[in-house]
Amino acid sequence: MTPRKRLESYLRGSASALLPLMLALAALACAAPLLATAAVESQRAQADASPDATPEQWAVYGQFTNLTQWHPAFTAPYSGSNSMDPHARNAETTDVTLFAGARLWQGAELWLNPELDQGFGLSDTLGIAGFPSGEAYKVGANKPYLRLPRAFVRQVINIGGSEETAEAAANQFTGTRAANNLILTLGKFSVVDIFDTNAYAHDPRSDFFNWAVVDAGAFDYAADSWGFTDGVAAEWTQSWWTLRGGVFALSTEPNGTVPDTHFRQHSVVGEFEIRHQWLGHPGKVKLLGFMNRGRMGSYRDALSLAQQTGTQPDAGAVRRFQNRPGIAINVEQEIAPDLGFFARASTNDGSKEAFEFTEINRSVSAGLSLRGDRWGRHDDTVGFAAVVNGLSGAARDYFAAGGMGILIGDGRLNYRLEKIVEAYYSLKVVKQIALTADVQYVANPAYNRDRGPIPIFGLRVHAEF
Repeated sequence: MTPRKRLESYLRGSASALLPLMLALAALACAAPLLATAAVESQRAQADASPDATPEQWAVYGQFTNLTQWHPAFTAPYSGSNSMDPHARNAETTDVTLFAGARLWQGAELWLNPELDQGFGLSDTLGIAGFPSGEAYKVGANKPYLRLPRAFVRQVINIGGSEETAEAAANQFTGTRAANNLILTLGKFSVVDIFDTNAYAHDPRSDFFNWAVVDAGAFDYAADSWGFTDGVAAEWTQSWWTLRGGVFALSTEPNGTVPDTHFRQHSVVGEFEIRHQWLGHPGKVKLLGFMNRGRMGSYRDALSLAQQTGTQPDAGAVRRFQNRPGIAINVEQEIAPDLGFFARASTNDGSKEAFEFTEINRSVSAGLSLRGDRWGRHDDTVGFAAVVNGLSGAARDYFAAGGMGILIGDGRLNYRLEKIVEAYYSLKVVKQIALTADVQYVANPAYNRDRGPIPIFGLRVHAEF
């Protein structure tokens, strides 16, 4: 099923249920600036009245992001159904999100994030394994449509240690908590809200654009076609380390729009984080492991069936319950107060089809993030990153024989590593609005030496209120 047909099916099944939420979203969108201003004034008044004033019981924030990309025509002697269009093309995506929160009881918060989405990634988000826009989903629509990507409860349990202050932000109340704590999160959210985070490369609304830069490329995390799922996560923080674990629902079928709410198909994720000081500058190292359990196809089984039937290999025709593990390492390190370094390396079981994310079996990325203090622009940021993605031997044979995946499939394959470099400049226009120019250069898109290279130019407008 094509991305557009998947979205049409999803919308037909959920339109009536979402109508009341759409009306509420429209009302909140109109009222959000006034509500936010009132909340700030109320908090200030409470703080002025008493240092022990009761913390706010609710909060509303919002964001708007439009991301437009364009590429010129490039060399492509042949194309498949999952190839990037070799003609000059442009595409744009827009999303508007509200972050509505309420305090439930001591240490507990409820957050809902209704969102309007519109637009498509380049070539309907196909043709490059490390896709160039983290704002592009595997489905799209020309008209705005409503979703509820996040609806979760977070419980913070203080264990001890010094007191830390959390600043008010989207999906976070202002307040204090103990340095040693246990945080439980239950509901619908994104796995990478909690796992594989990085201060310099993780948010396509504010830093890099590319999928394999903002996340570990081989981290095939549980998610629907938009990147969200149902699950539960726990984070235990003590002194210089944090241990995280979670269980999440895989989609009912690979790259599906609906999660398996019975958790028969699921993913287990664990991560250990170490915090340190290097020459007086803070840094983190994270080691992550995951195991997906679901109905997925083996590349070798698909090739064997294709040889027997004289057809193209199809992983969907040989799906059965199997496990697919993977690991990733994630580093962030401050070099100077305005300069940071980041790197990730990841690998997964390449004998089976990708379940949720993209066709990457091995990936290494690294880069730098520089704040604009050196030229008098403290709120501006410059970023540079490079990433190399690879396929397993079984995956190479599958795609060379004409197999199709989630994002790639040219009908044949002259294999080479997929190599991408990205640079961006984010200009803070005013406090609430940032404008970002981005350029990427993709060599061997979808691991195919016969196609490309592709230069991709992007412009992002992001506003917060």
